[in-house]
This record gives sequence, C-alpha cells and structure tokens, in this order.
Amino acid sequence: MIGPGSAVRVYLACGSIDMRKGIDGLAALVQADLRQKPTSGAVFAFRGKRGDRIKLLFWDGQGFCLFYKVLDKGRFPWPSAADGTARLTSAQLSMLWEGIDWRRPSWSAPPIRTA
Repeated sequence: MIGPGSAVRVYLACGSIDMRKGIDGLAALVQADLRQKPTSGAVFAFRGKRGDRIKLLFWDGQGFCLFYKVLDKGRFPWPSAADGTARLTSAQLSMLWEGIDWRRPSWSAPPIRTA
C-alpha cells in the first residue's frame, strides 16, 4: 500500500460513521469529533456500522488521500463509541488494514532449530 510511512500518528474514530462521507465530511469529523487538524499528516481511521468497511484519511502535503477497504469476510476490530478516540502505532495500523485484531495479536517465538 502506498501510504504515510512508519513514523506516522494514527487516530481511530471509535464507534461507527456514515460510510457515504467523502473527504470533506471526514475532514470535518476529524476537526469536530477528534479535535485534530486534518492536514497534520496523521492518519485518521473510520469504520462503518456493519464493521466490514474502513476508510483512512491522510494528508500527504499536497492533498488528501482516501483509502477504502471492504472485507470479503469478517469485520474490522474496533473500540466502542464510548472510548472516543484511540491511538495506534503504524504496526497496529498495518494489522488493522489486514483485518487482524491489533488489540490482541498472537505473538509467538520463532522455532528453535536443532542441528
């Protein structure tokens, strides 16, 4: 995915939004609900009510980029609306984009090789 890089700040708008919103509507939500500047260079993530759709809004310095993904099966893991806003790392954003539960990843040690 062409994207913002590894040191970017990521904000999740907890709860769900109307997925018909475009760049202008999402930028307005960033200002009003998340109390952030849409052109700050951070990534802002939004999920639809059904949970199978996600939109990422990102300012690249020249204009807005809007990434949209619909899962064929399953739902994107998401905090409840009561949580307000969540911060993610770029690694957690990558997991989210792949549909992996970024809140409880299963980490395992690499297998030990015997000679």
